Amino acid sequence: MSTKEANLQIKGMTCAACANRIEKGMKKLHGVEEANVNFALEKSIIKYDSELTDVETFEKKIKDLGYDVVKEKHEFTITGMTCAACANRIEKGLNKLEGVSKATVNLAIEQATVTYHPSVVSSDDVIHRVEKLGYGAVLKNEGKESSVDYKKKAIQQQQTKFIISLILSIPLLWAMVGHFSFTAFIYVPEIFMKPWFQLLLATPVQFIIGGQFYLGAYKALRNKSANMDVLVALGTSAAYFYSLYQTILSFGNHASTIQLYYETSAILITLIILGKLFEAKAKGRSSEAIKKLMGLQAKTATVVRDGVERNIPLDEVIVGDVVYVKPGEKIPVDGQIIEGNSAIDESMLTGESVPVDKVDGDMVFGATINRNGFLKIKATKIGKETALAQIIKVVEEAQGSKAPIQRLADRISGIFVPIVIAIAVSSFIVWFVWIDPGNFPSALEKLIAVLVIACPCALGLATPTSIMAGSGRAAEFGVLFKGGEHLELTHLINTVVLDKTGTVTNGQPVLTDVIVEKKEEQYLLQLVGSAEKQSEHPLAKAIVQGIKDKGITLKEVNEFKAISGYGIQAMMDGTNILVGTRRLMYENNVDINQALGTMEKLESNGKTAMLVAVDQKYKGMIAVADTIKETSGNAIKRLKEMGLEVIMMTGDNKITANSIAKQVGVNRVIAEVLPEGKAEEVKKLQGEGKKVAMVGDGINDAPALATADIGMAIGTGTDIAMEAADITLVRGDLNSIADAIFMSKKTIRNIKQNLFWALAYNAMGIPIAAAGLLAPWLAGAAMAFSSVSVVLNALRLQRIRL
Repeated sequence: MSTKEANLQIKGMTCAACANRIEKGMKKLHGVEEANVNFALEKSIIKYDSELTDVETFEKKIKDLGYDVVKEKHEFTITGMTCAACANRIEKGLNKLEGVSKATVNLAIEQATVTYHPSVVSSDDVIHRVEKLGYGAVLKNEGKESSVDYKKKAIQQQQTKFIISLILSIPLLWAMVGHFSFTAFIYVPEIFMKPWFQLLLATPVQFIIGGQFYLGAYKALRNKSANMDVLVALGTSAAYFYSLYQTILSFGNHASTIQLYYETSAILITLIILGKLFEAKAKGRSSEAIKKLMGLQAKTATVVRDGVERNIPLDEVIVGDVVYVKPGEKIPVDGQIIEGNSAIDESMLTGESVPVDKVDGDMVFGATINRNGFLKIKATKIGKETALAQIIKVVEEAQGSKAPIQRLADRISGIFVPIVIAIAVSSFIVWFVWIDPGNFPSALEKLIAVLVIACPCALGLATPTSIMAGSGRAAEFGVLFKGGEHLELTHLINTVVLDKTGTVTNGQPVLTDVIVEKKEEQYLLQLVGSAEKQSEHPLAKAIVQGIKDKGITLKEVNEFKAISGYGIQAMMDGTNILVGTRRLMYENNVDINQALGTMEKLESNGKTAMLVAVDQKYKGMIAVADTIKETSGNAIKRLKEMGLEVIMMTGDNKITANSIAKQVGVNRVIAEVLPEGKAEEVKKLQGEGKKVAMVGDGINDAPALATADIGMAIGTGTDIAMEAADITLVRGDLNSIADAIFMSKKTIRNIKQNLFWALAYNAMGIPIAAAGLLAPWLAGAAMAFSSVSVVLNALRLQRIRL
């Protein structure tokens, strides 16, 4: 028996009964010896037999009981990976670690994203496991530049190695050229042909420059697996040690019959390092989107502390600071204008080039540009909480995630190296025994060519580099994919469900109509405005603002009553005021027959009409409407042209909903849906076999966003909606829906191209090498080119235009 103890932090408990319920549930699990749940500390201590159960079982049980377990997610920079097999080995090793819920390793950005229970496993445990597997790991947030510095240093080291390797290999290549009859006219210094001289040149290339391949191969084999380093080490070692054997024989007066392959091993190592160098530089370009976003941040801020104006580094600003922003400067933090007005260039956030006018009370965002006015801003969000920081976080997470389509490459790379070694050995035997009996050097060449042309790197890079480039480019268009799986699934969407308020419309109703006798207009509007001022309803605020804009002064009311679903009732200076629906009027015996025709006409135009009565007598009517976004009509037309079914779903009445739908070109409307019913409507559509994207902006849209195949949150909406969604549309423009689908299709197409060429390259290259039609040094060059070509193809996504 192997007894362990797990300390889990639990969320969602509201009373001691919750703790008892969890405790009883834990004790029923097979292998649990003891369970204690502390409601006050929100913790559970579970003693269990690790051979019979594990932490993931406890987590699932707690979730089944309706609670949740606190977990942490951290990113680690991984060093020492050379191919997809390395990434797979680390991923499998971390996922087997007790307490780790999920681990994904991205070869392209050399990063591991690990979600784990902090009370069971720590970041040090994760790092130790990676090191035990033969690689290096460091927490990404330990030193802002650690990952960048490592990559720069790695590129510099590879450059140095390549230059030294090239210098040492040139004489060997020169000597090789001299062996061909058609190049006999080229002068070759006699010393270049000496075996001992070639040995002196090839040895440092083999063991010092190429030492990284031996080290990588040793680590892989020690962990009972194989990677690209194993292939390179085997291929070059075969050439080098056979040549060393022949060199030793040459000292026994056999120089005339000697065949050396020092140039093969040296040139192979040189070409492979050159390929690695190109690959590293290209991979660096694939994260340009992150670099651009980070470069948008202001470096300093001007704040007022103790009455003194100071210019301080951005990371020293605290919430509540008053920040001064002069014309032409970047706004350093998210905040609220407390003095001044200006036009703000928010193109970095929304993609819109036209500056937005801002006045006292308006919110502004860090990294946007103050065009022409002096502003005093109260900081409300700083550091990682700002809108820009959140965008950077989403893009980083998307680039570090793994798309489901990558599973094919992972499966292939897991068995790739053993199969290649078997083919190489078989080729050697077939050539040595049957095709060219007894010709060891010729058979050896075929073995080497097969070993070095096979490249699992191209397979490993095919998906993550495209995900990086595609999600980064999408972010520049204001489309934030939360992960590679969402980027992949979006291209399958065939039905788009749009929430009305705040999505199709601006979400800000305005007063549109006042129907009352002219001579009574000002008096009646004063009564209505004074009464509605007491209400918190969004429509009431629109009415009050519209009346204030007419220059009418409002008064205090003596009594006020909000009647949910009907309207309001108020008393002012002895006058009884009613504003609301037909039913409100009927229940107060107000005759409204003369107004019904006008009311129906307003409602058919998408407006919300409210009747006004004074002292039980009908006096007039007012109407408000949520204006349609200028871009909604064209955006919906674009979606329909893409072959998508567009549906509008709203809680509004059918008349109003159908009117809005008609104006924007939507043919199908689901109206009068309660907030809790939206998710059910999405499920019904999915039951019809549709792949549904739900687009919304409010708290009431969150369940539907989470239920849909793809949830898209309007970036101008609530944080809860954006948290529940898979994609955030920063601009709030419905054109971003088509942009998201377009980028998904382009990225998936690019991934499929990469996978096809990576597979086709190996499927064609290995048989050609085994057939003896490819010299080993050409095989090495082809292998290096294959990885570079995959990365360069992925980088084409960064040049895509909408």
